[in-house]
Amino acid sequence: MKFSYNFLQSFFDKKLPKPDKIGEVLTLHSFEVETITKFRDDFIFDIDITPNRAADCLSHYGIAKEISILFNLKLKDINPKIKEECNEVIDIKIKDIKECPRYTARVIKNVKVKQSEKYIKDRLIACGLEPINNIVDVANYVMLETGQPMHAFDYDKVDKIIVRRAKKESFTGLDDNKYELDPSMLVIADSKKPIAIAGIKGGKETGIDKKTKNILLEAANFNPLLIRKASQKLNLRTDASFRFEHGYDPNLTEIAINRLTELINGKPCKLIDKYSKKRIPLKIKFDINRVEKLLGYKIKNSINILKSLGMKINGNIVTVPTNRPDITTEVDLIEEIGRIHGYSNLKSEMPVIFLDPKLREDNVIYIRKVKDILKSAGFTETYNYSFVSKKENGIEMENPFSEDMYGLRISLLTNLVKVIEENSKHRKDLYLFEIGKVYGKEKLMLAGAALGKEKFYFLKGIIDLVLNGLGITDTMYLGDDVAEIKVGNAIIGRIEEVKTNIYAFEIDFEKLIKLAKNENEYLPVSKYPAAIRDISVLVNTNTKVAEVMNEIYKHSKLIIDVDLFDIFEKANQKSLAFHIKYQSNTKTLESSEIDSIQKNIINGLESQGFKVRK
Repeated sequence: MKFSYNFLQSFFDKKLPKPDKIGEVLTLHSFEVETITKFRDDFIFDIDITPNRAADCLSHYGIAKEISILFNLKLKDINPKIKEECNEVIDIKIKDIKECPRYTARVIKNVKVKQSEKYIKDRLIACGLEPINNIVDVANYVMLETGQPMHAFDYDKVDKIIVRRAKKESFTGLDDNKYELDPSMLVIADSKKPIAIAGIKGGKETGIDKKTKNILLEAANFNPLLIRKASQKLNLRTDASFRFEHGYDPNLTEIAINRLTELINGKPCKLIDKYSKKRIPLKIKFDINRVEKLLGYKIKNSINILKSLGMKINGNIVTVPTNRPDITTEVDLIEEIGRIHGYSNLKSEMPVIFLDPKLREDNVIYIRKVKDILKSAGFTETYNYSFVSKKENGIEMENPFSEDMYGLRISLLTNLVKVIEENSKHRKDLYLFEIGKVYGKEKLMLAGAALGKEKFYFLKGIIDLVLNGLGITDTMYLGDDVAEIKVGNAIIGRIEEVKTNIYAFEIDFEKLIKLAKNENEYLPVSKYPAAIRDISVLVNTNTKVAEVMNEIYKHSKLIIDVDLFDIFEKANQKSLAFHIKYQSNTKTLESSEIDSIQKNIINGLESQGFKVRK
């Protein structure tokens, strides 16, 4: 999100540190400052505000407060007292307070619509908003300042305010676009029709124009889930909807509407406030001795840090302001103390702990064993998010974080393949695996992926390696390009080419553990030596490696492994080179026996139209 350096400076009398210094300190203590860009006579910070801090930091004042704490600077107040000059009010009716917990409004008379002052326009443009007129601009300005989305109606075009669910009705927005509404959406309506889509877009008919003389200001609080779903359904995302989707403090509406009133030249009327169930601050029991126990370091100014964050302290009770819904426990308070003090300032010491040996955990044993097998085979373990984007197949969450974190994964391969694709820019060969939970059926899965040509049978060998390492035999692969992995009568997974030159497998790890525990068969390693012969075959480019390998395997049960170790393509042909491994469990194989089988393989391959290079 964009923040203006000049805008932030307006909250302080003292000159702020240089932009680079602010960026460095904010990144260490609060949020990552991704870029700092020069824009005219200003600097623009692009700050990655974490979702848990949306209620207090999707605003310039919120970031200014962080700066004031971190640099010990005095912050100006933005909650003015308004002298009300008339008692003009409008009838407001809220159909459901769960959908609209608070609706604050004020009529301002005798306004004059014109261009905004230069500093207002400059700061709007710096933050990516287009100036329109002084009324609309200051509403947007206060939204950027406080975080509270605001709207101004032409008061003479509105007879009353009703906050209700939409009907099957049409609505024309300020952008001149027509929107088809339905009962899943919340609207602001007058006695006849919608005049705004709640929390998203104002209406054309009641918009501010040059003829406007009297205005009605709105500062409301809405159910974030309703706003998010309506925004997605209408494919309409605005600065207001972005903020409302994250959930806002209903106690902010009065502060914001007073600040907006202060910036508008006119005759302010009585405040109208529909707020039946007030949000009250949370009280948390706090033991200051727990700070050192949890952080491993004594912080002398812990109480002062909490006070600087707006907390009120009364004995061992801390009262948390309502704009910090992310703080709900004593541990959260201690985390805030550590964050402001600076984790880099904490001493690194080895903790003193007492180890409590637990009972044998079979799942952990098998997970560790499979990881060891795969790592020894050259695979690298990955840890991916459990979330997938809206475009991908997943379990939709009731309250998604974003378009990229819209649902929960039903397969490990979704994100594992993404990692392969991203790293394919730097590597030609890449082998990754992950063990983790998938959702829907809530189970533990094992997945592996390989980058490179013709890796199908390579992965088949890896799966055999894992299964053999767990003492599991009787494995079959049903199919060629997409094969089911079958052990006995149980299908435990699949192996396939998921994208060009990306091969992958996914196995039900819980079934795998069950088989390893109940049905495993431990076979002794043959005491007789293995022999390896190589063979090179020239085939057409459309010939599958599987066809050649199947032909090789069928000539003897003494062939225990066929490994493709080289492939070379030229014109319409490709050369495939294989290691063929021979071994017996009963005797040492004679060279003549192997030669005979090798000859039969060559004859078989040539009978299929393949050319064996001699």
